[in-house]
Amino acid sequence: MEFSLGPHEKAVDARLRELEASNFAARLGSRDDSLWGDDPAHRAVARNRLGWLESPTLMRREAEALRAFTAEVAGDGFTHAVLLGMGGSSLAPEVLRRTFGVRPGALDLEVLDSTSPAAVRELASRIELPRTFFLVSSKSGGTIEVSAFEKYFFEWTRATLGDRAGRSFAAITDPGSPLAALAQARGYRRTFLNPPTIGGRYSALSCFGLVPAALIGADVEALLDTALAEARELGAGASAAQKPGLALGAALGELALTGRDKVTLVLGEELAALGSWIEQLLAESTGKDGLGLVPVADEPLGPPSLYGADRAFVAVTQRPFPPATESRLAALRAAGHPVVRWTLPTLASLGAEFMRWEIATATAGAVLGVDPFDEPNVTESKQATQAVLTEALEAGRSPETYWLAESDGIAIEAPVSVADAIEARVADRERTAEWLPALFGLERPGDYVALCAFLHRTPARHERLQRLRLACRAATRLATTLGYGPRFLHSTGQLHKGGPNCAIILQLTADDGHPVPIPGERYDFAALIRAQAAGDYEVLERRRRRVMRIHLGRDVERALDALIEKVEAVGV
Repeated sequence: MEFSLGPHEKAVDARLRELEASNFAARLGSRDDSLWGDDPAHRAVARNRLGWLESPTLMRREAEALRAFTAEVAGDGFTHAVLLGMGGSSLAPEVLRRTFGVRPGALDLEVLDSTSPAAVRELASRIELPRTFFLVSSKSGGTIEVSAFEKYFFEWTRATLGDRAGRSFAAITDPGSPLAALAQARGYRRTFLNPPTIGGRYSALSCFGLVPAALIGADVEALLDTALAEARELGAGASAAQKPGLALGAALGELALTGRDKVTLVLGEELAALGSWIEQLLAESTGKDGLGLVPVADEPLGPPSLYGADRAFVAVTQRPFPPATESRLAALRAAGHPVVRWTLPTLASLGAEFMRWEIATATAGAVLGVDPFDEPNVTESKQATQAVLTEALEAGRSPETYWLAESDGIAIEAPVSVADAIEARVADRERTAEWLPALFGLERPGDYVALCAFLHRTPARHERLQRLRLACRAATRLATTLGYGPRFLHSTGQLHKGGPNCAIILQLTADDGHPVPIPGERYDFAALIRAQAAGDYEVLERRRRRVMRIHLGRDVERALDALIEKVEAVGV
């Protein structure tokens, strides 16, 4: 691990000496819940969320059983698997599938974590029964999205397979959860009970990550062995500076305290999927109490002139970076930007990487003075979503929206405080394209632009959203993030609401596909994703965040093209 910290080197070294003097590494390894403060409530949370430290040891004993389960499922004719999950239960499986692919004889795995009716319908159109196996994955067992997915696909499977439908399903959840009871009632093939002391975003090396890993034929033992080696570093006799996870967390926390809180990830192509997992871990763990690390994933690397004094870069690869990337990293170091980098010896070292980032996040939380194991503001959006759904059901329609402007197939709304602040800058108030550049006029040093897209992700849309993101960066010189709803609600959503008020948030919604019913519910997937967007917007407004909702109508691609054109004109 190579640290190029420039003028911040002394402060980080001092922080490492402080951690060493307090015996932080050994105390973390022994699950000392006082590392994040003396508040009894936070200590209780930490006490019940440190099981991830033991997870590699526990799961190493289960590796053979996981391999046998895969052989059983494949032997029964299943060739594909669909994981129905959200947040911590879906991101690690996605990383593993995209990183390792599928071994011959194993199951090809897809992850569904979007409530967009178009996403649900598109996946259903490609599923072939009875060769598709479903993993229903939820720590709490009551996540609204996962519950909706399960109802839809179980009824759909039962319509084809009858009483044998349960044999096409397995659950991953905590003991005693509603999902555990449902799995028993429906006759699921298997229920994997995860230790309840492992939080969702720290669960990559538990059943939540390793059951899917086994199904795709990944070498679970190799992953766990590298993770165990990384975990043992906590108890080794080396100094704090020589313990990779501890050193990384100390550096990120200390840099954030100096204003360099935009942790910009530069990942090798073979590790590109890791960015979303790191993003959730950092954002949801540290984004609270007005503090937090702002992870910037999948933002194309540019020249130093594009970046402000709020950036810190972390570069990780397994194969050598292309020369262009190396050149830009060198230019960033020369310009005084902190750069931390390392190379994984093998792809199996992804297990060590999961553990390294978990240790780093716990350490950074201690440096920042926040509890890295709770997520107090995630519940706000869940409650707001339920309130919107209840209101819509009682009224018989969705709540009415009062748009600031509607034109070119696009409509926008903003909180009164935001609209009043930017109205004078809008030349033509009837044209929606005039309002977004005006919103950028509210930027302050250290801000970032967050694109929150409650849309079905397609290659064409993602390419346009990345172009919009780069246009926003060019126009503002601010860091940018891109998240798809509702999955980001379980990730950066905590940071948006509980972290520092330094985000300019663009919420993107659309009339996205025909209704898809949810069996047993009075609302459908279209109503659910609308309620999730409306609930999140409501909480952001309540917290006086600078948010604007941009409704793209039915022709999403055309509307995005119009937005890109306007923002690109600002950056000229």
